Amino acid sequence: MGLMRGMARTAVIAGTATAVSNRVSRRQQNRWNTQAEAQAYEQQQYAPPPQQQYAPPPQQYAPPPQQYAPPAAPADGGSDVADEIQRLAGLHAQGLLTDEEFAGAKAKVLGI
Repeated sequence: MGLMRGMARTAVIAGTATAVSNRVSRRQQNRWNTQAEAQAYEQQQYAPPPQQQYAPPPQQYAPPPQQYAPPAAPADGGSDVADEIQRLAGLHAQGLLTDEEFAGAKAKVLGI
């Protein structure tokens, strides 16, 4: 029976050692997890906010139409000047030329 008693004692000692070892391991693991969570929380609190990427603003207005200068009037004057002023007046009446553009083009035709 001595052999059985020795084996039983060894099994109890080994089982106790295993249980204690497992408990120590779990406690250490919990402690490390708590430290890691605390460190992650601190980094999150003190970390600079991420830089935001902004999309370019939507284009609200179409680009202005290109303005073409009216052709220069011939130097000899005559009916070409009157025809050109009538053509500019028609463009102004259609709304293709503003008042300022019409006045400027007419001044160029008249040589003012």
